[in-house]
Amino acid sequence: MSNNDPYRAYNFTVDTGTTGKAHFVACSGLDVKVTPIKYREAGQNQIIRHIPGPVEYAAITLSYGMTSSTELWDWMLQTIQGDVQRKDISISMLNDKTNEEVMSWTLLSAWPSEWQGAPLDSLSKEIAIEKLTLVYDGIKRERG
Repeated sequence: MSNNDPYRAYNFTVDTGTTGKAHFVACSGLDVKVTPIKYREAGQNQIIRHIPGPVEYAAITLSYGMTSSTELWDWMLQTIQGDVQRKDISISMLNDKTNEEVMSWTLLSAWPSEWQGAPLDSLSKEIAIEKLTLVYDGIKRERG
């Protein structure tokens, strides 16, 4: 009998192609939306029908602990300087017992659109967390 327990949200990796597979603190915004378009058929004015309209992919935000590594900042800096480097980014959900990939999403032609530095507070004991927001042109979902 197969095990249909839900996957755990905390066990995932992100492969940016630059840093290799890395563990991030959080990954949010994995979302796609098809905007419905309303129309009325001739002779059927009382009925409003819907057809699929434009597809919109939400920006995704990766949160990570600040280290001496500058790969993600360098990628953002390239965008700031007008040299947009598009990459396919893989997000993999892992089995919490075996760490095997059970699901993955590939963001197609992703590039950084926003970087947020870690909040600094001399009274805090928290880990410094930076955020990088990516936009992309499409998404593929695959089972591990």
